[in-house]
Amino acid sequence: MENQQRCAWVTDDQIYMDYHDNEWGKPLYDDNKLFEFLILEGFQAGLSWLTILRKRENFRKAFDDFDALKIVKYDTQKVEDLMQNTGIIRNRLKIQGTIINAQLFLEIQREYGSFKDYIWQFVDGQVLVNQWNNHREVPASTSVSDAMSKDLKKRGFKFVGTTICYAFMQATGMVNDHTINCVCYNG
Repeated sequence: MENQQRCAWVTDDQIYMDYHDNEWGKPLYDDNKLFEFLILEGFQAGLSWLTILRKRENFRKAFDDFDALKIVKYDTQKVEDLMQNTGIIRNRLKIQGTIINAQLFLEIQREYGSFKDYIWQFVDGQVLVNQWNNHREVPASTSVSDAMSKDLKKRGFKFVGTTICYAFMQATGMVNDHTINCVCYNG
């Protein structure tokens, strides 16, 4: 997609361009990948997404490819090991929140049959397609992300505020927020 217009937030960093062109805004239905994005969005809070993308492979290794069944078994020693891992964001509350979120993720899978069925209900199983002229029009949250955040928090999830939930919705294609002049826009 060389020399084609992308969303204005995309820098000329190749990892960012690849992420934008191949992942961001594409509907995602795989439970493990949805869990990965939920956790990474939580770790991103207060940082740039590019920072997370650069550390993504390290996160995958450190967190057993975001296998919730493994993460729920993490003990104090594993948390300490993660706190020493310079390849990830070393935030104790976010690491501990990941363990809690893994347990709750598994509970949702048991309740709904899959996390996908639970999370996509917030958009009635359909991608919400917006028609933004520029990135300044894109909101940080919506009533849908408010509802998602409220329900996740009620269940006990950590680092799932409405802004994080909206970024998660954008990343996993629950909402299409590519601007209309972007090569990836599919209105």
